[in-house]
Amino acid sequence: MNIKTIIAAAVLTSVAAPAFAQSFYVVQDVKTKKCTITEAKPTTTETTVVSGDTVYKTRTEAEAGMKTVKVCTTN
Repeated sequence: MNIKTIIAAAVLTSVAAPAFAQSFYVVQDVKTKKCTITEAKPTTTETTVVSGDTVYKTRTEAEAGMKTVKVCTTN
């Protein structure tokens, strides 16, 4: 194989790999105060992230994290 091809593939992989990583957020509906888990960070004012800056890598981690968020456990 050509060394340029190998280098190009390595650069492409390092740039594209983070885009495939999945993220989960613990969010709360501001009207109902109900907490849920989403795969996208909220972009509207109807929901807000309640887990601070924490971004979970798996849904299981997010579910465990939601149990520790005080506003989610009191509802």
